[in-house]
Amino acid sequence: MRERWWGASGRQVPELAVEGDPAVPVEEALVVGSPHDPDEIHSAFEAGTPVVVRASTAEDVRAALARPEVASVLVPADRDDLLDLDLTELTYGA
Repeated sequence: MRERWWGASGRQVPELAVEGDPAVPVEEALVVGSPHDPDEIHSAFEAGTPVVVRASTAEDVRAALARPEVASVLVPADRDDLLDLDLTELTYGA
């Protein structure tokens, strides 16, 4: 499982998880949907606040993880297939 930094906390969390996963403490984060305001995300990141994006498509997951400010992406429980995405292929092609 790949991990990312949880804001300025010094902890790491899964970069991709199912909504409700206790490993991603959303109560500590700015949680946004997809699409989202890039300025809001950047401001939160600059303040040390973790950023979580909710995504329900492969393209939304790819776009969210392309942003270095994003700590984690949450997918709906009924879309747990998104946890198995080949992000390298999705980003760079076959």
